[in-house]
Amino acid sequence: MNYSKSLRWLIVVSFSAAITLPSVAQEKQKKAGQPSESEMMATMMELAKPGENHKLMARGLGAWTYTVKMWMDPDGKTPPLESSGSAVTRELMNGRFFLSEHTGKMQMPGPDGKLTDMEFRGMSIEGYDNVKKRFVASWIDNMGTGIMNLEGMYNAPTKTFVYRGEYEPMPGMKTKVREVIKVIDHDHHTFEFYEDRGGTEVRTMEIQYTRKS
Repeated sequence: MNYSKSLRWLIVVSFSAAITLPSVAQEKQKKAGQPSESEMMATMMELAKPGENHKLMARGLGAWTYTVKMWMDPDGKTPPLESSGSAVTRELMNGRFFLSEHTGKMQMPGPDGKLTDMEFRGMSIEGYDNVKKRFVASWIDNMGTGIMNLEGMYNAPTKTFVYRGEYEPMPGMKTKVREVIKVIDHDHHTFEFYEDRGGTEVRTMEIQYTRKS
């Protein structure tokens, strides 16, 4: 048996199949009304580009100071706990995402029930998902071990972002939340945090941000 001839024939057949199979697959995709691989790649490349919504979020870049009011008892009978801190926002992945790091002091009830100053550290990553056509955000801090994920929209006339999500502060206590971020001007914006308490939405936190000069 001429193995050299057989081997050459096998290589030719394999090479022909490598060229033909993608073409057959593309023809099937076209007949099924699906985009070709090259069309999908072009779309993916376009969706990967930061756009106007990312430029909108870039307004928050820089260093900020903030003051916090937190209502442990949202019915208004107990005054809110107040604290302050600073935040720095920088861009990631060439403006596709934005990382904000918060540091400060926060008064929290200790084991004996008395308020004590605790060091607070928190971090958010925000962006705009071109596929979902929604703003997306995640939050972590040193007061827990969970990651809170949210999705939101922007209302241009009121310059307001509204995010919605869910977190679980205690086992079995899944809580729906809403965040409202209002841009006052280039140097000021506010943040309000609402929680679902037994079917009733209540405001539990308010933050005032001022850009550092």
